[in-house]
Amino acid sequence: MPDILRAEAITKHYDGVYALKSATFSLRRGEIHALMGENGAGKSTLARILAGSARADAGKVFVNGAPETIATPLDAQRLGIGIIYQELDLFPNLSAGENIVIANLHFPEGPFVDFRGIEEFCRPFLQQVGLTCDVRQPAASLSIGHRQLLAIARALSMDARIIIMDEPTSSLFDDAAERLFGLIAGLKQRGVSIVYVSHKMDEIFRICDRATVLRDGETIGTVETGSSSVNELIRMMVGRELRSSERAARRPPGEIVLQARNVSTAKLRNVSFELRRGEVLGVAGLVGSGRSELGAVIFGLDRITTGSLLLAGKPYAPASPARAIAAGIGLLPEDRRLQGLMMRMSVLENATLAVLPRLRRFGLLRRELERARLAPVGRRLALHCPSPESPVSQLSGGNQQKVLLARWLLLNPEVLFLDDPTRGIDVAAKQDIYRLIEQLAAEGKAVLLVSSELPELLRCADRILVLNEGRAAASYDAREATQEMILSAATIAGPSSEARC
Repeated sequence: MPDILRAEAITKHYDGVYALKSATFSLRRGEIHALMGENGAGKSTLARILAGSARADAGKVFVNGAPETIATPLDAQRLGIGIIYQELDLFPNLSAGENIVIANLHFPEGPFVDFRGIEEFCRPFLQQVGLTCDVRQPAASLSIGHRQLLAIARALSMDARIIIMDEPTSSLFDDAAERLFGLIAGLKQRGVSIVYVSHKMDEIFRICDRATVLRDGETIGTVETGSSSVNELIRMMVGRELRSSERAARRPPGEIVLQARNVSTAKLRNVSFELRRGEVLGVAGLVGSGRSELGAVIFGLDRITTGSLLLAGKPYAPASPARAIAAGIGLLPEDRRLQGLMMRMSVLENATLAVLPRLRRFGLLRRELERARLAPVGRRLALHCPSPESPVSQLSGGNQQKVLLARWLLLNPEVLFLDDPTRGIDVAAKQDIYRLIEQLAAEGKAVLLVSSELPELLRCADRILVLNEGRAAASYDAREATQEMILSAATIAGPSSEARC
């Protein structure tokens, strides 16, 4: 079968650090081809080059056998190449419909905004992905899971013959992920080729025909998934045998640290739970079920309308995140770029934001002390960056997540809300995060862990709270729970199979 896309000897470097070194990649017509590698291996860089949002320093790209120069995203769109970025490139202040039609060669532009035309053009694509929000709803008001579905709808609307999907299920719960897999199968039948970037091995072996592995910017090899194995791909990715760690034995949890009594907000409805010292409480639910909103109310971002929170047995109602931090609460947000990181600031500046008062003397920031405090935390997290002064925007998604984790390790809070901490993180780094969560629990920290991956919750949590349309639908001991039990509680007598805004 001829290649519809071929990249040869692609090289790209940033500030002397190579992101890609003579990397090669090929894609057949109607093929679903996985692009794999550890964080920082060069996957997203290659995807951006193919989509026209980055320029290679060297190398050639062929589309349908002809050499092409892809200098801009519009060049890629004209060639039939679309992309869904891991860090979504939506315009937050524009509506869902405007995000779909802007710079879309398949939507006829006129001298005036045609709202009815936008509605008619966008609705079929929103329905394909199961997103039933108002076309005029601002993208900023959507959850990250809904924004991911919006980005997928936009790519479908461009009628691309090659679609690059960079971690498309990273923020999707099982029902939305299943819908995406159905869409991918339909696209394949229509002859659309898909480059599927993911760390999730079960997805790779379920939907992909071949897999190409990058390591340190170089192409290690390409294998047929039908004749390969998880262990083979992991060895290619990390260059060694990687053993998945089992959950370590834990001591019984201590006294109650955080308690919610019938808490209601604009999204939550009478949610109650207890969190003990040394315990990991998992939080499951569909996209839009209220998982992130639970973190927002604990961190002082949302207001309680009825009910109450107790922290160490005392009434707790933080008026702001600063008050929450002062009370010993930390929050790792779901969207690291929009809610957590200052992308133009350095790794060092981002990591130490929450502890700056501890690093000052006579009102002046002590830079040497700042670097000294970050160094051991960076080693603990296996944080890879050219230098602490490097802009955080130059890091891979996984290392950006580690910068956020470093911020909270430096602060050392008593209660830590982790909202999908392994989103977009490779298999090796996931094991590091799992061990870190275990260490925090062993140190007596109280951890709330949100995850879209049910095996992750069963692996890491002591108990699991299931949310359904903002309500606490069930609570399970993780040792007795199953994926079927959790999914049933998250879906039955609650949200429909469509993602609602």
